[in-house]
Amino acid sequence: MPELPEVETVARDLRGLVVGARITGVRVSWLRTLRSQDPEAFARAVVGRSIVGTSRRAKLVVLELDDATAITIHLKMTGQLFVVRAGLSEDPYVRLALAFEDGRELRFRDIRKFGRVGVASRNVATGDLEGELGGGKGFKGFGPEPLDPAFMVREFRRRIRARKGRLKPLLLDQGFLAGVGNIYADEALWAARLHPLRSAASLRPGDEGRLYRALRRILADAVERRGSSIDDYTAPDGDGSMQEELLVYQRAGEPCARCGRPVRRIVIGARSTHFCSWCQRLPARDRAGAAAILRGMEPRPGRRAASADGHEGAIRTGPRWTEIGGADGALGTPTGSTKRAAPVSRAERTRRAAATRRAAATRRAAARAAAGDPRPRATGDAGPVATGESATAGGSATA
Repeated sequence: MPELPEVETVARDLRGLVVGARITGVRVSWLRTLRSQDPEAFARAVVGRSIVGTSRRAKLVVLELDDATAITIHLKMTGQLFVVRAGLSEDPYVRLALAFEDGRELRFRDIRKFGRVGVASRNVATGDLEGELGGGKGFKGFGPEPLDPAFMVREFRRRIRARKGRLKPLLLDQGFLAGVGNIYADEALWAARLHPLRSAASLRPGDEGRLYRALRRILADAVERRGSSIDDYTAPDGDGSMQEELLVYQRAGEPCARCGRPVRRIVIGARSTHFCSWCQRLPARDRAGAAAILRGMEPRPGRRAASADGHEGAIRTGPRWTEIGGADGALGTPTGSTKRAAPVSRAERTRRAAATRRAAATRRAAARAAAGDPRPRATGDAGPVATGESATAGGSATA
């Protein structure tokens, strides 16, 4: 799902499109999109209010309203936001729309229906977001923002020394750090030469410093590049380009950019995890506890990335759900398996990866076209027409 850089990009793009807009109506086509599942209560909370700012907290887009409340939007896996002229036809994946007084709409498009929209209150004294309409734990459980200038290495060390778990699940814990997800956890651990199954308690001060610096550098670079458009993520002003800079994520079987040995893939807590077993050594103290997970490592240890005939071990037997087009080429169904299949040639795997990228790009382009009349972008993509100003790249990288 979109992580800190992607959500930050969406919030920045929206800033030039919706700030100053007055909400005059709400349309909900999928009830569970609302955290409260109460369209009338949601409408009472937002209709008549003006949007005075956009920001981000963790993986939430935050639309600040003029009454010390805020609309929060969790994009989840396939959520997309577009600002379009009212009256334009919309595809069946638009789950919620906010109508503006100036004749535009903010549409929330979500193929898989996992995204959630709510209303939160903001503590005027502290500026913190608190409870949300519809209940839940709200925002009290979020850890610090990793790109906040006030988040120094001293605080990172204090927090990580209080933990004993494995590094990859720890980085994904939003109570430890806000906004870090699967992509950038893998990239930061590779950059810091730390095994994802290594325990936090085994880190030395130098390890802690490298991980802190790698996280901040990679997240800041990803924000600058508008995030990673790998599957369905696209922002109001177009796709990101960070996917071209990723060195281990989704590169299982490919040569490590540092040592040339094959990048490995394991599953930790139902999440694919990518690393180099040579560059990211697992300390002896952690090996026994990690043995069961490492038995499922792909490609298998001891097997070269490719044999003499150019074949190598397959990573999955079926395609990702995002590789399977529905009748309209937009909707996929979950499928695929992680069981071993017959060897697949390197050329075939390269072809499949390219086909996956093309299919994802086609879905994103179709989403933008469905949102409104396409117009050229600097990245070569098409995006929706919006009658507001173009989004700027300014703003802080923290909420």
